[in-house]
Amino acid sequence: MSLDPSPRELVDFAVDAAWIAGRITLEYFQTPLAHEKKADASPVTIADRRAETALRELISARYPAHAVLGEEFGRSGPDDARYRWILDPIDGTLSFISGVPIYGVMVAVECAGEPVAGVVNLPALGELVAAGKGEGCYWNGRRASVSSTRRLADALVVCTDVTGMEKYGRGAGYARVRDASRMQRTWGDCYGHILVATGRADVMLDPIMNIWDTAALRPILEEAGGTFTDWAGNATHTAPEAVSTNRVLLDELLAVVATPSC
Repeated sequence: MSLDPSPRELVDFAVDAAWIAGRITLEYFQTPLAHEKKADASPVTIADRRAETALRELISARYPAHAVLGEEFGRSGPDDARYRWILDPIDGTLSFISGVPIYGVMVAVECAGEPVAGVVNLPALGELVAAGKGEGCYWNGRRASVSSTRRLADALVVCTDVTGMEKYGRGAGYARVRDASRMQRTWGDCYGHILVATGRADVMLDPIMNIWDTAALRPILEEAGGTFTDWAGNATHTAPEAVSTNRVLLDELLAVVATPSC
């Protein structure tokens, strides 16, 4: 174990950790499962907590000097750590509880505040996407790439929840994108962004996000040739919102989103 691990080392470890956590979630998937509501009214289950506990134990054993931030158990580790792992043990808990397979285990690592590796394991679908800075993006071991769609009029746009656009102040912008694009689907949470990274969708829009939702996605989208930005087009994983594109469509998308209503 090196003191300053390479992106490749971090990706390899994150892949193994996300796979182990994913197996834990499958023990509970499509079974009668109680859940609680957290302070923000989002649901949490024993599967979320067990998966994050396993991830934390793996990271602590391998990288004891690294910090960890997880959705379920908060922050741990040194305040001045150069590396920070960011965990979402089940992104899409509502889908998980409902027995719908489009949920993911998300594992990311920052170095000095910049994401250098990201992994999303979709265990119920048998899909795993991983990327490291300068290492490319891989989907089940094959090189992943965004689509080549050049016009919004030909694009498939996905989101998590159409009603959420209005709730979080993005209703008018989304309506313009809807009207300008070829097709829209609510294939949401991390799955929508992964569809963009693997060329199966062209744009993913999220009006509200947390850092554990975003940190793994930025390296994945960028290494796949796409963009991961806020709604103004700034490349970031720390905004409370997110947009993924195939890069070609970004400027047109931003122009449509910014067009004032008549």
